[in-house]
Order: sequence, then structure tokens, then C-alpha cells
Amino acid sequence: MKNNEETPRIIIAVDMDMFYAAVEIRDNPELAGKPLIIGALPHERGVVSTCSYEARKFGVRSAMSIKEAYRRCPQGIYMHPNGRKYVEASKQIHKIWADYTDLAEYISLDEGFLDVTGSAHLFGGAVAVGHKIKRRTKEEVGLTCSVGIGYSIMSAKLASEEKKPDGFYEIPTAEHLRSLIIGRSVRMIYGVGAKTAEALQRIGITTVRDIYNNRERVIGALGNQGRQIIELADGIDRRKVTPYSEPQSIGNEHTFQKDTADFGYLKDVLLLIAQKLSFDIRLKNLYCRTVTLKVTYGDMKKITRSKSGETTSRASVIYETVAELLDKIEKRPIRLVGISLSGFSDTPNIQMTLFDTGEGSQHDKMNEAMLGLQLKYGRGIIKTASVLQAEKNVGEDD
Repeated sequence: MKNNEETPRIIIAVDMDMFYAAVEIRDNPELAGKPLIIGALPHERGVVSTCSYEARKFGVRSAMSIKEAYRRCPQGIYMHPNGRKYVEASKQIHKIWADYTDLAEYISLDEGFLDVTGSAHLFGGAVAVGHKIKRRTKEEVGLTCSVGIGYSIMSAKLASEEKKPDGFYEIPTAEHLRSLIIGRSVRMIYGVGAKTAEALQRIGITTVRDIYNNRERVIGALGNQGRQIIELADGIDRRKVTPYSEPQSIGNEHTFQKDTADFGYLKDVLLLIAQKLSFDIRLKNLYCRTVTLKVTYGDMKKITRSKSGETTSRASVIYETVAELLDKIEKRPIRLVGISLSGFSDTPNIQMTLFDTGEGSQHDKMNEAMLGLQLKYGRGIIKTASVLQAEKNVGEDD
């Protein structure tokens, strides 16, 4: 091999089948074969988080309003998501992946990419690794997954979707990828969402074949994005698997257009920041021990105030901590406020996050339901009354 040539990559994509619903069916076999819908209850305002394949036969889909889901499938079994249970299952799955490579990128709780370029030969090759992951996921976690093997992230992702559920497929070369997708919608291409697809449709391009036959038109309509779409359609994907590494700190801050000394308004801003950071660390299965308030005054003087305690990932705990710290600082015009979290752990403190009875237990259950939806659709899918009021006060349309 010439020195300027790169070793061909071997990427495995793993995608769990109807993850939340599958976990519930695993834990309650009586739900098997029934139209199970995870999300809001029929009398509540909300959306479908995920559903069983039996429910999908009635036209129920993820992100559908629960009202529409109930109209289509009134005989369905409706359940709130159990965020903590899904996180635990996800940790088990990730431990299996770690036995085959240390280059694993988690896209969500139930999906990820593994770069096994340097390790596949130790286990009999990529196909063998893929089958081992499927077998162990079934035996050790009690769930099925779809596995795709490719030479790039995009090819592995497309392969994992080709034979769902409980599927296995390989796209070994760019030629194989092109022949597979040539007659399919442009939405098959990574990065082509609804808006981009509409823009392509306006110039008469709806399939991958149309992209091949109208390259200059695609570039003329979309510029650099068009060039990237053409490369991906040709099977060229230079993205690399980016393993997760535990951060020393995670933070977020807000700079005001005009300095403010309204501390009630500042607390509203901090509440929204706490919500964002809580979602970020929950997505990473982390709990923080130290919460830091960051402040820059109008004269550019910067201060930080920190408080350490039991580990938590709750937005309410993060907010209450920084609000208490804010109350203790000098009251004068402020240019910037922010929050930084540090001292991470992958396990919660029992006293802080688990309650045996009473109000704490109900709060935990609500957090689990909210987290389940947030992890599926993003932190803005469900909001508490205090957050809605804070957004109104701050003027965010988030």
C-alpha cells in the first residue's frame, strides 16, 4: 500500500428495533403482539415517542400527535415512557459495543456507529462482529437490533435500515451503495431533509438518479451543500466516527444586548440555561456534582461562584443552586450570565435522585416521562409551566 493511501474503513451501524416499546415488551411479555404506543396518554396533550410494529399497522408513527394516534388506533395500549429504564438498557448495549472497539459514537440511546477498522480481524471480521453484537444484544439485554456494515458512516447507516427489524445487511463498496440507492428518493442522502428535498424538487430532482444526471443544476441551486450532496450520492463520505470522551465541564451562557440589573429576569434566563444543560448531560448519561454561576458585569468584571453537593442531572436542582448563588452576588448591571457543570459521574446519588415515597417519587416519575420524550425529539418537546413563563419573560421562541 502506498503511504498516501488510507486504510479502507470498516464501520458498523447498530440501530435498536422500536427501542422504548421493545424494553416495555421485554419487561412485560403480555404486551407482545399488541399495538403498544409510548408517549402521552390518550386524554393528554402530547406526541407518540415510539410504538410497536403492531401499532404501525394502523398508521401510528413517531412524532404523531397522541390525539391522531388514538383516532387511528383506539384499541392501542398507551404508556408513558420510562426514561431511567431506557437509559439503563442503553448502558448495557454500549458495554457490548465496547468489547469490540473503543471507537464508538453514540447517536442516541438506541443508535450508534462503531469503527472496527483496526479490531475486526481480532473477532473474525466485520460480519462476525455484527452477528456477535446481534446475538449478545438478544441474549444479554433481551432486545433485537438491526446491524449494518459499510465502508463509511452513510453506507453503514443505510445498511442498518435496509432489513429492519432485526436485520443484517452489508454495503461493502461505493459501487454497491450507488446501485442500491439510484432509484430511491433524494431523502436517502445524509443531510437531505424536508426543506432541501423541496428545493431539489423545485428544479425537477426527486431521485438519486436525478442527482447523477443533473449535477450542475444541483450545485447551481444549493451551492456547496449541493456539492456535498453529490459526493454523498457518489458514495464519498469522509466523516469519521467520533468517540465520546467525558468532558471536564459543560456550560452555556447568554450575553445581553443591554446590561440588566433585573435579577428576576436573570433568573428566568438561568432557568432556561439549566434546562438546556440538564438535557445535555442526561443525553450523555452523566450527573454533575458542581454547579458554577458565571457572571460578567457591565464594566467587564468577571466573577464565578460555585457550589458542590450530591450528584444530579435535574434542571430544577441546577437552577435552584445558581439562583441561590445569584442572590449572594453584588446587585448591579450585568452583561452576561452562564452556568457551568463539572465533577461528573455516571451514577446518581441515591439521596438526591431517588425517593421512596411522597412528592419526590412523583417528581422522579414525571422526570422519567419528560426525559423519554426529550431524548427522542429534543428538549423542547415538553415544557413545565415555569419554563414556559420564563421563555415568555425572556422572549425566547425556543
